[in-house]
Amino acid sequence: MNGKKITCNACMAHAEKDVRFESRDIEYDTTHVLVKVTCGGICGSDIHYYQHGRAGLSVLKHPMVIGHEFVGVVSEAPEESSLKSGQTVAVNPSCPCNHCEQCLSGKQNLCSTMRFMGSAQFVPHINGGFSDYVAVKPVQCIPYDSRIPANIMAFSEPLAVAIHAVNVGGPLTGKKVLVIGAGPIGCLILAAARSSGASELVASDLSARSRELAQQMGATSTIDAREEVQARCYKQNKGYFDVVFEASGAAAAITSTVDFTRPAGVIVQVGMGAGSVDWPMSTMLVKEISLRGSFRFVDEFAVAVRWLEDGRIDPRPLISATFPPAQIEQALLTATDKNVSAKVLVNFG
Repeated sequence: MNGKKITCNACMAHAEKDVRFESRDIEYDTTHVLVKVTCGGICGSDIHYYQHGRAGLSVLKHPMVIGHEFVGVVSEAPEESSLKSGQTVAVNPSCPCNHCEQCLSGKQNLCSTMRFMGSAQFVPHINGGFSDYVAVKPVQCIPYDSRIPANIMAFSEPLAVAIHAVNVGGPLTGKKVLVIGAGPIGCLILAAARSSGASELVASDLSARSRELAQQMGATSTIDAREEVQARCYKQNKGYFDVVFEASGAAAAITSTVDFTRPAGVIVQVGMGAGSVDWPMSTMLVKEISLRGSFRFVDEFAVAVRWLEDGRIDPRPLISATFPPAQIEQALLTATDKNVSAKVLVNFG
């Protein structure tokens, strides 16, 4: 294998409140695809690395390129690959081992040694995609129609998370669905659930702006959980919804899911954040509610690319602002303010 090196600029997280757009070297070989990044979306984990120098249990030990929601154009590809220079691709940030028990059973998202781009879980950290160029494996690259704008295809990763959550929830045709938390993931779950045949889609969020976005993304109605009269009607007769997706991660919201879910219904926990909750165990048991966790995605990434490509999902209402990579700190600050932002994009051109 012939070793190669390219020098480019990247958005590097050094420590809490210390992120820089600076030069770095990328080393790769003839087995890699070199991708010129065009656009990426800021995720909550990127914000946490900036705000706290960590995302959950993953703590920055050395500088790391952030970002795992991104697309680009193939610059170089292995000769034996079907990929060609100039091809537009969405890059799957997942790199599972593909030989552990979870991977072999089709649960690659649960791989214990997953190398997920833009993550400080392991040392050395796994660099992300907010860079002029990235070197990735051919299997990570999903080609798409170059006529589709990069700012639409940059939603491939979060939409994959949403589609996986919908799949975890089970068949939705004709079902009544509640999504709690109308951030980008919650809104994409609404859109995916609508595409999967849900008959009624209600979104719950404390923010009027988020509720408005939820309606644009497919909600048939919205509620503010602080309005007791609104919420009470969905809790009567032991619950109203067949499937409830909790996408906020707030402890109070998680606890409320049991009252909203009908007997024999399903709760899908997507939101992260709450370390522990005061859970109504008895109520859940006597209603025989199924509680399921949803984490990342498996083959849903390729599905997300196709749904965005053919217009089945239009994420554009969620785009709040776009920044050049040199203004990455301002982009992260803007993304942190949920009063004004849903999804902030970084445009690498």
